[in-house]
Amino acid sequence: MTFTSPHPNSGSPQRFPVVVVGAGPAGLTIGNILRAAGIDCLVLETETREFIEQRPRAGVIEEWAVRGLEQRGLAENLLARAQRHTQCEFRFGGQRHRLSYTELTGHHHYVYPQPLLVTDLVREYADVRGGAIRFGVQDVQLHDLDTDRPAVSYTDPETGQQQLVQGDFVAGCDGARGVTRAALPPERARIARHDYGIGWLALLAEAPPSSDCVMFGVHPRGFAGHMARSPEVTRYYLECPPGDDPDNWPDERVWAELQHRLAATGAPPLTEGRLIEKRVLDMHNYVVEPMVFGRLFLAGDAAHLTAPIAAKGMNLALHDAFLLGDALVAYVTKGDSTGLGGYSEACLSRVWDYQEFSQWLSEVYHGTSSGDPYRAGTTLARLRRVFASPSAGLAFAESYLGKDPNS
Repeated sequence: MTFTSPHPNSGSPQRFPVVVVGAGPAGLTIGNILRAAGIDCLVLETETREFIEQRPRAGVIEEWAVRGLEQRGLAENLLARAQRHTQCEFRFGGQRHRLSYTELTGHHHYVYPQPLLVTDLVREYADVRGGAIRFGVQDVQLHDLDTDRPAVSYTDPETGQQQLVQGDFVAGCDGARGVTRAALPPERARIARHDYGIGWLALLAEAPPSSDCVMFGVHPRGFAGHMARSPEVTRYYLECPPGDDPDNWPDERVWAELQHRLAATGAPPLTEGRLIEKRVLDMHNYVVEPMVFGRLFLAGDAAHLTAPIAAKGMNLALHDAFLLGDALVAYVTKGDSTGLGGYSEACLSRVWDYQEFSQWLSEVYHGTSSGDPYRAGTTLARLRRVFASPSAGLAFAESYLGKDPNS
């Protein structure tokens, strides 16, 4: 790509060894890894710091990912404040079925809302490790990615001037709608897509969790999910038509449907509260192959989107960040290009594994509400097998928890 000259008053180009586009979990983790190794980098973010520290997002973090953050000095608050989950519960046929996955595997999940993790990572990167970061930037563009001198331009929100940053590498961590994925030449990247043809109404309730674990309601009227976020806030999901309007779901209808789809013999009713978020998510996935173009390395949702069906998105972003951060450090400090050369292949192995599990779990969640008696019957057979067969339960637990990449 060719660079268009910046504003004449923008001054000389800045230079950093690495420019990170996007201040989500992936971008901030990469920035922290680089700063810990004494490598300068610049993080560019289109939103404000306040926005990214409050934006509602995922909260389930796999144990191996937490250990990876801990090894890099990034998990102190998480370990002190996160909830540990050791089991999950499926509700179908009017009954409760618990799976104690920690008993099967010896591992557990952490629940720590993404805004809290982002807050921790921003503070560590900018305030503790002195990393450079620009919030609220506009008109971000990438240039000369297929050369050894890539560049990123942006408009400074305070001065309105265009700035040019030159570097050796660009880490594209700006999510599904960011500019970095769009910078890939169509002839050089394959994007595999899958649309589930369903929607989820995503809800946040100012109400304490109604269970000590995640609950999955598999019901003929549609899937329902319950996930604790904090002692005061609970995440709920309701299956709905794709593209549905949240206005079609007044609070009374939401709670009536949740109570119905998550009802089970011996289970108390859900604790209701004020709904502070209500939006419809269309369930779809995509994978970009390869995740590298020239000196641009994609990470997180910029490279692959996994619907929240299996709570894998943030974990994949952290896996990418660990690999890319460590590989960049090895190259900049030692001239070792091994990690960078194998980055895409190493990431995609886990990405496709998680995509397959998401697809399998989607059939479990949505088969009974498909209107197809055959799909409904096979869905219930899968669920019964998970609880009747120790080997099937273990296989589910291992996929649900995510395999430790170091094991």
